[in-house]
Amino acid sequence: MSKTTQKSPWIWIPSLYMTEGIPYIVIIVVSVIMYKKLGVSNSDIGLYTSLLYLPWVIKPIWSPIVDLFGTKRKWFLSMQLVLALVFLGVGLTTSGSNFFFMTLAFFWMGAFASATNDIASDGMYLIALKPEQQSFFVGLRGTFYRIGMITGQGLIVMVAGYLETSLGDNSKAWSYTMIIVAVLMLLLTTINYFFTPKVEEESTEKTTREASFGKVFSTFFTKKNIGISLAFVLLYRLGESQLVKMASPFLLDVKEKGGLALSTSEVGFMYGTIGVIALLLGGILGGIAISRDGLGKWMIPMALSLNLPNLLYIALAHFQPENIFFAGSVVVIEQFGYGFGFAAYMIFLIYLAEGLFKTSHYALATGFMAMGMMFPGMISGYIQEWLGYTGFFIWVGIAMIPALAIAASVKYPKEFGKKLD
Repeated sequence: MSKTTQKSPWIWIPSLYMTEGIPYIVIIVVSVIMYKKLGVSNSDIGLYTSLLYLPWVIKPIWSPIVDLFGTKRKWFLSMQLVLALVFLGVGLTTSGSNFFFMTLAFFWMGAFASATNDIASDGMYLIALKPEQQSFFVGLRGTFYRIGMITGQGLIVMVAGYLETSLGDNSKAWSYTMIIVAVLMLLLTTINYFFTPKVEEESTEKTTREASFGKVFSTFFTKKNIGISLAFVLLYRLGESQLVKMASPFLLDVKEKGGLALSTSEVGFMYGTIGVIALLLGGILGGIAISRDGLGKWMIPMALSLNLPNLLYIALAHFQPENIFFAGSVVVIEQFGYGFGFAAYMIFLIYLAEGLFKTSHYALATGFMAMGMMFPGMISGYIQEWLGYTGFFIWVGIAMIPALAIAASVKYPKEFGKKLD
């Protein structure tokens, strides 16, 4: 059994999961904007920044190391400190003649550190909280992860844009921006040092350390109903994984190309303010619902909540309304539905990781989650160009059929996640 911590999860979960979301979005998304503003070609940007996603896909390979050696707290604090140094390195090398390869090397180090930080942070969540607490706080956890991402994609990019205008030098602007990110990461690392609980896996520690890598993997792939469980992980977000890649281009594209011709600031406002509020509300309510009634009661309603709002984009693409209110309403409904529906997905991943090697098994589950997002997302642009926006969103609607079918078929304890009386 784990030691009981007196530190409230309301204190440490927000900062811990913001520290997951910020480096991920800076490395994967903000790097694209930075390289574009620094004059790198689109072909190089597309190739090299796409490869940065790889550590999150293959992180299960080294997840047993985090499980077998040291504590989860030491791992994530160390990785967060490395990330602060990585962003400092990016900031100090943006003005050099070989800035592209130098900054890319730092981003590669950051990608592996960030993926490892994810493993250890998720392990802390699984160890420090009881199962019913895991269900209750899954919405808070997911919401602050997304807030971290929005901080990176929104606030940090806005800072860079302001510095570009005021300094008149993009290299200096992005240098200062990345140094600011480094300071932010150092601040969050310090907060996590003081506020995250110190817990150890006392009863399983010896057995875990004596386990082999092969046993960690074999015990995952020999779990009961593992085939249908992995199918669920891969298919539950089949439609959403494609929508998330094409929603912003649709909102930004000109009317002649089938888009809504909104400005960047309007799209940023939708996702960065009212969208965040809707996401926050949906995620928290989803966690509360499962902790009250168990996963069985809410699996299908949450699968519908995640998928049905996507159909509203068909109407937007067909009518192309001039009033921003209609597009904003769809974004709010879709974000709320995503937050609410994603709670069931996260609770199932926690169930799938149950057992001796829960940190490694959770990393394996999230590795398959990354595959479920990566491969459909990779082809979404080609499908959109082939079908147009209206046809594409119809296709996204069709893609929810296997998602709903697998949600109805997957096996799990119906009371899993329910708070014990």
